[in-house]
Amino acid sequence: MSEILQKSVPYAALAGARLPGIAPLEWDDWIVVDEAYAGQMARREALLSGQRAAVLAVDESAEPAARELLHKVLGVVLAREDFAREGDVVTCPDGRQVTIDEGDPMGTLGRLVQEDFCLLDKRGEEHVLIGAVLCFPASWKLAEKYMQPLIGIHVPVSEYTEDLAKRVQRLFDGVRVDRPLWRFNALWYDDPELHQPRSAKDPRRVSPGGEAGPYFRSEKQSILRLPETGVAVFSIHTFVVAREDMLAG
Repeated sequence: MSEILQKSVPYAALAGARLPGIAPLEWDDWIVVDEAYAGQMARREALLSGQRAAVLAVDESAEPAARELLHKVLGVVLAREDFAREGDVVTCPDGRQVTIDEGDPMGTLGRLVQEDFCLLDKRGEEHVLIGAVLCFPASWKLAEKYMQPLIGIHVPVSEYTEDLAKRVQRLFDGVRVDRPLWRFNALWYDDPELHQPRSAKDPRRVSPGGEAGPYFRSEKQSILRLPETGVAVFSIHTFVVAREDMLAG
C-alpha cells in the first residue's frame, strides 16, 4: 500500500482554509506528477479495466469538451521530460505506453495522469456534471452525481449551505479561460485506499471527538474553463500521507 502514498503535501494543508478557499493557479502547477505516480497509476489502470462503469461516465453532449480537455492535458505533459510521444502512443514516467484514443478521451486521461477530471456545463441556472473520470472519489459516488447540478453534487456536505452554494455557482460562472483557480480540502481517514466511493445515504463515519486517523487525505482541486467549448473543468489530485509523515513535515 505504501506505493500509493506521498510523503508530504506541497502546500500548507494542515493550516486549513475557509470555504471555498480559492486562489489563482499557475498553469505549471496544474498537472502534478509526484513520487506516488507509479503506484497510483497502477490503481487507476485496475479500476478503468475492472470497474469502468463505476469510475467513468460521459454524456454525448460532453464528448467535444472531453476531447478538448485531452488535447490540453497532452500539451501540458508532453512539455515535460518524463513524458514522450511517438505517433499516437505516449510513454509515461512509469514506463507504461498509453495509446491516445480520441473515441475515449476521458479513459485516456485516466491512464495518463493522477488527476481525476469532472466536466461541468451551464444548464439553466447551474453547472451540471456532464462527464467525469473519477477513480479516486473521497466518499461519494459518480453514479449518484452524474448529470446532477452543483447543489445536488454536494449533498449531503453539511458545510454546503445555500449561501455557499450561491458563491460556488458564481465561481463557476466567473472562471475565465486564462485564469485557472485552485483550492484544497483536508481530511483524516482510517483507510489509505484511494478509491472510496460512498453513497450520500451512507455518509462517512468520523472518529469521535474529531480524533485524527492514521492517514491524511487532501485533494488539490483545480477549476478552469476550456476555451473552445466553454465547459468548466474540475480536476482533483489526491494526496494520501501517513500521519507520522504528515506531522513530521
